[in-house]
Amino acid sequence: MAHIQDFLAHQVGSRPDALALTDSIGTRWSFAEADRASTDLAARLKDAGVVPGDRVLMLSENCAPAVAALFAAWKLGATIIPVNARQTEAEVKRILDHARPAAALMTCEASRDAATHAERMGATEIAGSFGRLHLARPFDSNPDPDLGDVAVLLYTTGTTGDPKGVMLTHDNVRFGGMASATLRDMTPDDLVYGVLPITHVFGLASVVTAATYAGAAVQLEARFSAAKLYEALQGGVTLLSAVPQMHALLMQYTKEQGHTQLGSDKLRYVSSGAAPLDPAWKRKAEAFYGVALQNGYGMTESTAGVCATRNPMGSADISVGPVLPGVEIKIDDTVEGGGDGSGEVMTRGAHVMKGYYRNPEETAKVLDAEGWMRTGDLGKIDAQGHLHILGRSKELIIHGGFNVYPPEVEAALNDHPQVIQSAVIGRMKDGDEQVLAFVQVAEGDTVDPADLKAFVGERLAGYKRPSRIYLGTSLPAAPTGKILKHRLLEAFADQLD
Repeated sequence: MAHIQDFLAHQVGSRPDALALTDSIGTRWSFAEADRASTDLAARLKDAGVVPGDRVLMLSENCAPAVAALFAAWKLGATIIPVNARQTEAEVKRILDHARPAAALMTCEASRDAATHAERMGATEIAGSFGRLHLARPFDSNPDPDLGDVAVLLYTTGTTGDPKGVMLTHDNVRFGGMASATLRDMTPDDLVYGVLPITHVFGLASVVTAATYAGAAVQLEARFSAAKLYEALQGGVTLLSAVPQMHALLMQYTKEQGHTQLGSDKLRYVSSGAAPLDPAWKRKAEAFYGVALQNGYGMTESTAGVCATRNPMGSADISVGPVLPGVEIKIDDTVEGGGDGSGEVMTRGAHVMKGYYRNPEETAKVLDAEGWMRTGDLGKIDAQGHLHILGRSKELIIHGGFNVYPPEVEAALNDHPQVIQSAVIGRMKDGDEQVLAFVQVAEGDTVDPADLKAFVGERLAGYKRPSRIYLGTSLPAAPTGKILKHRLLEAFADQLD
């Protein structure tokens, strides 16, 4: 199978009437219907002038027409640019100007924000077996031969300056999908909950592509809701991949319903990504779900997956696990914050991106001639060969001459029963970096920052303890649930001293 769409063709050939996906706007497609929808949409794009090597922008939130758009672009030999519709006009314009797509599709039925973009871009509605979409032509057809094998351009969250479009090839995404499906022992009997945005690498590769490869069904949800997730888990979902914020909010919601455990008899796999696990929180989550909580590590540039655990229930392992089959890692201990076995994580394999689109300078900074990619993350490998992530190298805090890794401080804070999640950053003051902690608590909860300081004081060395703790009922986050640390100071500006 040379292209991602071959996964869909295989399912159509072997089980065309099996359920492929459902969504929150009422769509329910078999694999044959999904295939027909994407073929029809590909024809509409071709009629609009899109040719192989062109780019197709997709402004969307999770829904069936968005999946049709992915496969339609691939069937045409075009590169899809999935962008979450919640991005601002300025953010979208940066991507438009850099990528110069020949067409833009908006999933207006599933997203108010997509409708706003459609109106702004003068898009016209198109309808067919793919549902209802809006189509605009930002630029004339301008095929790029360098994108011949590139399936997806994903623009990284929170970048400044020149945009960095991550080029993922068909081989990258196929590898990521197969690795994810194999890791989860995914089968045609599974129902996968798809709330992680398919405009981001995890939702695209590890959910949609993996499920298509395995023949599993996906229940797409446009936006996260703890109530909807609770209902879905009671209704037959078997696989749940989420980020810590989603787990925390679901547990809080279930508690408000008067329950301490989820009580699903179908759920068999749960994973948490984007943050290190705290042992106490891991035990709490496993008791809640009734299944083992798995962890993993990856990023956009590595097609989501590098390492992942397959631990039994109750395992004390809080690493991100060993490398996935076909993946290599090593540690560069010469970087700042490195030494004694710790350093920057480097990885190599079929999961590594082709590079940054139209940005050879940035590509050269992270990819070397031997295929090794610098991740920008600090980590160490234990005696069992499992990787432990210490934090982002750029987020390393040097306080009083000591290295402070934010994830360690966050894990201590998250252990408090009233803390939903936390984020720790450094701020230079009087020639030293302060350790600042931002903590999310439930609406109406009364938590004293002094009590939190005392709580973490029992768990952390003095130099690791936050000098300030700020409380709020939410933290700035991307659509994936990932906390946007660069927006914390702005979000809590009224509390800062």
